[in-house]
Amino acid sequence: TVQATRAAGAAELQASSSRRLKQLVGEGVTTIEIKSGYGLALEHERKCLQVARALGQTQPVHVRTTFLGAHAVPPEFAGRTDDYVDAVLQMLPALHAEGLVDAVDGFCERIAFSPAQIERVFAAAQALGLPVKLHAEQLSDSGGAQLAARHHALSADHLEWLSADGARAMAAAGTVAVLLPGAFYFLRETRLPPIALLREHGVPMAISTDSNPGSSPCTSLLLMLNMACTLFRLTPEEALAGVTRHAAAALGLPDRGALAAGMRADFVLWDVQRPAELAYALGSNPRLQTIFKGQVV
Repeated sequence: TVQATRAAGAAELQASSSRRLKQLVGEGVTTIEIKSGYGLALEHERKCLQVARALGQTQPVHVRTTFLGAHAVPPEFAGRTDDYVDAVLQMLPALHAEGLVDAVDGFCERIAFSPAQIERVFAAAQALGLPVKLHAEQLSDSGGAQLAARHHALSADHLEWLSADGARAMAAAGTVAVLLPGAFYFLRETRLPPIALLREHGVPMAISTDSNPGSSPCTSLLLMLNMACTLFRLTPEEALAGVTRHAAAALGLPDRGALAAGMRADFVLWDVQRPAELAYALGSNPRLQTIFKGQVV
């Protein structure tokens, strides 16, 4: 994927991304996070983030951009992970100066980056005033949740191997757990995120597609609602909160995610008898109308 992303021009990336984004918007999505992390070099990370910004100008959706330079080690840095982290630390201020970064993410895992390496990335992000988030505890308990909490991360993603200590730390820091049932399904994982532990400690749970070519090629948030209930055993109410108010919190956007006076008027009119139906029917899209920034789409 990195090779293909580097070879693609901005127009090609925008055209293919636009098709996927249109599918999400067609299901009522009004705010989306787009992460980089498949360029892994300054010019290509810049290209991806520029395309992400442009997508928000062409469709009725608010795009939040996340710099995920610390996603994987590119082939030219094989065996030199610390050197690549140095390169990430050089990319970040340049991309931030161009107004391309809303948040900074990293992948803390034995196949990616160590907690110490992620600490360096987080310190650089916070020196620039940027919020952080983390891929954590997907394949093992690496202490990623505690690391995210120490830096008051907006969110921690995956979390199949989350420990009780990690859950307590996230709860105290207000870090949102982003559950990704599409990746769980596509990778045929067998270890469920510890939902009971998250409930016990009051950690808010968001739900996302994790749309990506390697582990979750999905552009249906409605399908994720269903999978959150069937695979992860969330209640329909928890799942709905996961794609509205908790999703907004995971992006650091307190002005949306609920129907209330003074909030941003992004909402959807559905042809359903009750909200639980959104998590029930497989392949159904009962959207009648989307309101985006107070205007009918």
